[in-house]
Amino acid sequence: MLLSVAFAAILRYRVIADAALGVGFTRVLLAGIALLTLTLAAGLLLAQRDYKRMLAYSSMEHMSLIALATAIGSPLALSAALLHIAGHGLAKSAAFCASGRILHLTGTTRIGRVRGLLAQAPSLGGAFGITVVALMAFPPFSLFASELGIARAGFAAGTDLAWATSAALLLVLAAFAALAARTARMLLGPAPSRPAGPAEPGIWPLVLGLMACAALGTTTGPLTDLLHAAAQAIGGH
Repeated sequence: MLLSVAFAAILRYRVIADAALGVGFTRVLLAGIALLTLTLAAGLLLAQRDYKRMLAYSSMEHMSLIALATAIGSPLALSAALLHIAGHGLAKSAAFCASGRILHLTGTTRIGRVRGLLAQAPSLGGAFGITVVALMAFPPFSLFASELGIARAGFAAGTDLAWATSAALLLVLAAFAALAARTARMLLGPAPSRPAGPAEPGIWPLVLGLMACAALGTTTGPLTDLLHAAAQAIGGH
């Protein structure tokens, strides 16, 4: 996803900024931006009525966590940030593909007008539900491992960053609640009584994306050396 490409550029330029302006400047800047963006994302998610926009604001949440990990700057934090970028790209791609198929099936992007998706299109509803579970960082998906790594690195980095990490986790819980409530409304309940729509689309591409995300989360052991090497290359300290 282009978000991941953009953040990869920020990770590279951070090394230059640290050398020119000092570690403290980029740390405060990135941590402040992360918390402000996470606050905005949580608020927008709580008020959201459109499932495509819900997924977009979820991306703001995840980019905020990557920014916080970059602010922490330790090898563990940057390794977790890189893993988070990869896992988020897989899970969010599957989620947006699923949302497009829901739009094709129901003809609307309004959360309030989509009901009983599991009863109406079980495979599509199940795939969409699992993508949201992945975005909420449940195991075995890689976002669980990366968010756990970011939290560990934040609490180990000193008092100021520990407070920032605590605040970020509280905001993530608010976003978690919003995603869970909105998705449950769409998935649960009886199938709507409407004229027959398009046939339920195939979901194998979505399944493959989710399997890749889960595989990335369960193979972090063998990937540890690679992630640490990459973290050192982008200035882990």
